[in-house]
Amino acid sequence: MTTDGKTMAGFFPATAMPDSDWWNILWPEPAQVVAKLGVKPGMDVVDLCCGDGLFTAPMAQIARRVLAIDIDPQMLDLARARVAAAGATNCAFVLGDAYEIAALVPWLADLVLIANTFHGVPDKARLAHGVAAILKPKGRLVVVNWHRRPREETPVLGQPRGPKTEMRIEPEDVATAVAPSGLRLERVVELPPYHYGAIFVNASTSSTQNNGKAS
Repeated sequence: MTTDGKTMAGFFPATAMPDSDWWNILWPEPAQVVAKLGVKPGMDVVDLCCGDGLFTAPMAQIARRVLAIDIDPQMLDLARARVAAAGATNCAFVLGDAYEIAALVPWLADLVLIANTFHGVPDKARLAHGVAAILKPKGRLVVVNWHRRPREETPVLGQPRGPKTEMRIEPEDVATAVAPSGLRLERVVELPPYHYGAIFVNASTSSTQNNGKAS
């Protein structure tokens, strides 16, 4: 999405990266956030719709390997620079459509993070099916969203921030959208002041659905 609010082909509505000044104020400790969401040493992680790499870099400092995916090449360049500045060398970057995640990820993942984007995905079930196809048994999808509070009640630096009120969804709404993929809501992590992380687990006990990808 462009900064003037027009949606470009392939871009999810209302998911543009915000100005870094207030975004960094809202997320001052991204490493603590990803740890709270369950990213652990030894994991294979996908940062889907990674944006400028705010969460990619700390995940790369924890996980065994990370694949960062975004449809915007400028965002990927920023993410690549952020990861390099963090000293991580275990992260690959892929330019692509989030819907095509099953074709873009060459291995099975322990965890897929999609932050501040799911609210704008037109076909949420399609995206969830794609994620489920590349998760290991007991692998997890983590969806970070704004709580459904009026936009006027989520200020940063004195101004209302975040997606339009009518676009915001709560964990139960995410669970309903994700349910057709077979992923089950495991828990919800509060991320003050305005966000939550909804964590879904792949209840499958086999990787037969995952197209023969290596773990």
